[in-house]
Amino acid sequence: MMDADHCIFCRIAAGSVPSRRVFETPHAVAFLDVAPLADGHTLLIPKRHYVTIDDMTTEHFGEVLHDLPRLAMAILRTTGAEGYNLLQNNGRVAGQVVEHVHFHIIPRFANDGLGYRWNAKSYAEGRADDLQKRIESALAIG
Repeated sequence: MMDADHCIFCRIAAGSVPSRRVFETPHAVAFLDVAPLADGHTLLIPKRHYVTIDDMTTEHFGEVLHDLPRLAMAILRTTGAEGYNLLQNNGRVAGQVVEHVHFHIIPRFANDGLGYRWNAKSYAEGRADDLQKRIESALAIG
């Protein structure tokens, strides 16, 4: 696990690594992705170092995402995109490359070639009931 002193996103947030910032609050910074999937592909990050969302407090999560709708609308207006994907990965197995919480705002256009893989399936008999009860129990524990 990477610590804040060696984290590229922490260094971007601190201003010690240049970025194309588009937005900043006391809690978050947004900048253009250096390897964009589309024009306007932007990353929103907390200034404080967290590896995954579950490391964050509920309060800080809300502070970081407070202006996300306004940021997304600005990206849509600027790019003329018809929609956007909001992507956030937690852990390497989920596709997280940089070990610092970040949200991708990816402008989308019809026939843009980006695609999206969603291989939906069904639960086995009784599995959904079991999962529902177990998740509810886990939430009750805290």
